[in-house]
Amino acid sequence: MINETYKYSDITGAVIGCAMRVHTKLGHGFPEVIYQRALAIELDKILMPYVREKEWEVYYDALLIGKRRVDFVVMEKVLVELKAIGSFEPGNYTQILNYLEAFKMEIGLLLNFGKKSLEFKRFTKNR
Repeated sequence: MINETYKYSDITGAVIGCAMRVHTKLGHGFPEVIYQRALAIELDKILMPYVREKEWEVYYDALLIGKRRVDFVVMEKVLVELKAIGSFEPGNYTQILNYLEAFKMEIGLLLNFGKKSLEFKRFTKNR
């Protein structure tokens, strides 16, 4: 059994490295979409497969009730949600945990480009 603390750490480490390069070059103060586009360029540079703005259907009692979109799904294993805000808020944590549950994925990253230094947090879906 793989220790959940380290599951997909190669992927999350590569994504965080790319995000750090983006933040170093752009700094803080841009809208989220600018960081999203720049992160895609950095992921392309390292040949890391991803889907940008992946949309999933959300079901309740087997009935479709809506759709949600996550910023990136990297290597079909890690959700990545970007923010460009002053600080993470509890609602940001709830959002990514809900995405992990709804999309049946185990690992997520929350990246914040809105501060002087890149802020990131790794999430593991609790079983």
